[in-house]
Amino acid sequence: HVQLVESGGGLVRAVDSLRLSCAASSLTFTMGWFRQAPGMEREFVAAIRWSNGITYYADSVKGRFTISRDDAKNTVYLQMNSLKPEDTAVYYCAAGEAVVVTSTANYDYWGQGTQVTVSS
Repeated sequence: HVQLVESGGGLVRAVDSLRLSCAASSLTFTMGWFRQAPGMEREFVAAIRWSNGITYYADSVKGRFTISRDDAKNTVYLQMNSLKPEDTAVYYCAAGEAVVVTSTANYDYWGQGTQVTVSS
C-alpha cells in the first residue's frame, strides 16, 4: 500500500506560479498528477515513470507545467507556471503500474487532493 500526501495548493493570480508536492511512502511506481474542476471529470495533467524518468504532459499544460521527483525525499513535484483561471481545480497525486499514464483507471493509489484556485 502506498500513501500519498499532497501539499502546496492555494489561491494565486493568473500568470503566477505554484509548486505542488506529493510525499509518497514509495516511489517505485509511475507517479501522476490529475485535476478535477467542479462538475468535470478528473483529467490527466502530467506523469513520470519510475523506471526511466520519462515525463508526459497534457497538451493544455505542456510548456507551463513541469513534473519532477526527488528520490531521496520520496517526493514528486508539479511546478506550475503561467497559471490560468482554467487551471483552477483540485489536484490529485496518484501512483500505479500505469502502462497508459493518462488513464485514472491505471492508478491504484490516490492522495486526498489539494485545491488550486487561479483568479483572473
